[in-house]
Amino acid sequence: MKMPEKKKKTAVPRLRFPEFRHAGPWEVKRLGEIAEVVRGGSPRPISRFLTTDDDGFNWLKIGDIPNESKYVLSTEEKIKKSGLSKTREVHPGDLILSNSMSFGRPYIMGIRACIHDGWLALTNLKSGLLSEYLYYFILSDFSQRYLHDSAAGGGVRNLNADIVKLLPIATPLRVEEQQKIADCLASLDELIRAEEDRLAALKQHKKGLMQQLFPAPGETTPRLRFPEFRDAGPWEVKRLGEVCEILDRMRKPVTSTKRKAGPYPYYGASGAIDYIDQYIFDERLLLIGEDGAKWGPFEKTAYIVEGKYWVNNHAHVLRPIQINDVLLENYLNASDLSVYVTGAAPPKLTLDNLKAIRMPVPPALPEQQKIADCLASLDELIRVQGEKIEVLKQHKKGLMQQLFPQEVV
Repeated sequence: MKMPEKKKKTAVPRLRFPEFRHAGPWEVKRLGEIAEVVRGGSPRPISRFLTTDDDGFNWLKIGDIPNESKYVLSTEEKIKKSGLSKTREVHPGDLILSNSMSFGRPYIMGIRACIHDGWLALTNLKSGLLSEYLYYFILSDFSQRYLHDSAAGGGVRNLNADIVKLLPIATPLRVEEQQKIADCLASLDELIRAEEDRLAALKQHKKGLMQQLFPAPGETTPRLRFPEFRDAGPWEVKRLGEVCEILDRMRKPVTSTKRKAGPYPYYGASGAIDYIDQYIFDERLLLIGEDGAKWGPFEKTAYIVEGKYWVNNHAHVLRPIQINDVLLENYLNASDLSVYVTGAAPPKLTLDNLKAIRMPVPPALPEQQKIADCLASLDELIRVQGEKIEVLKQHKKGLMQQLFPQEVV
């Protein structure tokens, strides 16, 4: 008796381009059926195989690629020819996946390279399967859920070739539909990248402006001053303890097991870390990390908080009394405060050192306000630009959920 043929798995997306709406369901196959999935390899000890010679082979490690990149176009290091037998070589058009940490994030090779054993390579793609289409399909919610649910390990989960080989891949039968999907999502990526470049330019503009609006270290007159204050004389050097009231005595730590969920932010060294049912403060104040923070220039050590909130003992609490709070926040964030930090386990900005921080202050409150308003307007532009980028990212995410099937039948 002839056995019935096994039914092929298919899938249909919720959204299709008009010209493909009657092209039939997509074919579903395991990734291992349409590509070779192999692990990278690392010559050891790697130091013996690294080279700076021009004839060396590109050596790609975990961490070499910015997370938001799509293509691998360069490497930081090269290895000798003698290391080739101990690693895995990939070529333009192949895909690679990180098998640990930010696992499951795909990249398309734009160059020939040898890959570290922290990578998995997808090579020898089946004829008619586009690298760009496969890249976006692996980024889809469907694929990422599968990989996250399948990954082995507790705290740091790991992928292996056997897991990745079983990933179901739904593919349009016509290459033209694959290309259309890839082109659509690539155009959105370009738009997002352009807006991110604008955001970076705004942040850089603000940074450069702050360096001119505030006096350089050791000086008391800024390089750039608003016209009405150019003859107002030098700024006065004050200690932070002279221009702020320190409210550290009012802060209280609450262990995570004793916190009850609620509407009030619970602030630590670098921002809100929880929301609880009680508050200590109900006014606009300035917080600056005591420990567990970053104190280098432009690392956002200080931040303004307002409304009702709680502060733990990892952040100093300041009430500015003779200085504009926005001016103070920006000056502290532009400064290198690491010189006031002591200790190593952990490093700490002590109360005495906090009070001793020296800063030049415009003697006239109107000049303080003018600088604060200028920087606040830039912050607003930066905030709006960041929201614009987030809207585009959410639009792309929603579009991918419709362009790619969410289940296999």
